[in-house]
Amino acid sequence: MTNVLVTGGAGYIGSHACKALRAAGYTPVTFDNLVTGWEDAVKFGPFEKGDLLDRARIDEVFAKYKPVAVMHFAALSQVGESMQVPGKYWLNNVMGSLNLIEATVAAGCENFVFSSTCATYGDQDNVVLDENSAQYPINAYGASKRAIEDILRDFEASNGLNHVIFRYFNVAGADPEAEVGEHHQPETHLIPLMLDAIDGKRDALTIFGTDYETPDGTCIRDYVHVCDLVDAHVLGLKWLQDDKGSRVFNLGTGSGFSVREVIDHSRAVTNRAVPYNEGDRRAGDCTKLVSGSTRAEQELGWKPARSTLQTMISDAWKWHQTGHYDK
Repeated sequence: MTNVLVTGGAGYIGSHACKALRAAGYTPVTFDNLVTGWEDAVKFGPFEKGDLLDRARIDEVFAKYKPVAVMHFAALSQVGESMQVPGKYWLNNVMGSLNLIEATVAAGCENFVFSSTCATYGDQDNVVLDENSAQYPINAYGASKRAIEDILRDFEASNGLNHVIFRYFNVAGADPEAEVGEHHQPETHLIPLMLDAIDGKRDALTIFGTDYETPDGTCIRDYVHVCDLVDAHVLGLKWLQDDKGSRVFNLGTGSGFSVREVIDHSRAVTNRAVPYNEGDRRAGDCTKLVSGSTRAEQELGWKPARSTLQTMISDAWKWHQTGHYDK
């Protein structure tokens, strides 16, 4: 089988990517420092513990497995934290990625799939973002991801490193078979926070702002099912292996769901009420953030078939009831 190096393969998205890669005939080799990942989530290929700031360790793994491609998910991703300690994000995300990219080139590996973010676009409220939208990140997290995109373009020019970049907003749901799922400490994402409140693991969900100019007063966000998302990454890998060249793809539904819509759907799925409190708006929150995926659908043949609220919450709820990881 063909080896693919998956950085962050012990994390939420990375572990689902490993399962998708395995199903597509690849052997995913997880490289993770387990700072935010879980060794229990590594189920579909070998695990190599290591940090992207350790170049020698990266070189060891390349020499051992000789991967045909890299799929890069590993990153710190908390927006608020990135504004409080930006140096941590520039060191971990950018310097770590630079080490990885240089190691990839040195090993003669020519294909690189990068998990970026729509946070590179910054505060562009109430428009449908596409790949040509201007990039004005407003936090260190988004800025670090844009910098990595720039590094990839430079290494393509200098060394012929082919790459696919994916930008997206909110990821939700879980593996329908509940082999892997979403488990963060601390948790910051709406759907697992909501399910925790339903399950009594927290007192209540807080709705931050109910006076937005939306049909129900709560802000709207774009959600993509994690399985749809990683399917796109596998398609991106095949795109590179077919020598179609470097490309950027946005992944989204183009519409999004409000916080109240998410809550209402969770009641229908779980048959339980969601305890919640209404709070003030958070600084920096936009009314509506959505991303289109026309290019991905037309060029990659990507179809976000599971990215409905019903399916995303149902799959998340199944994992929530049965799945967990231990350090």
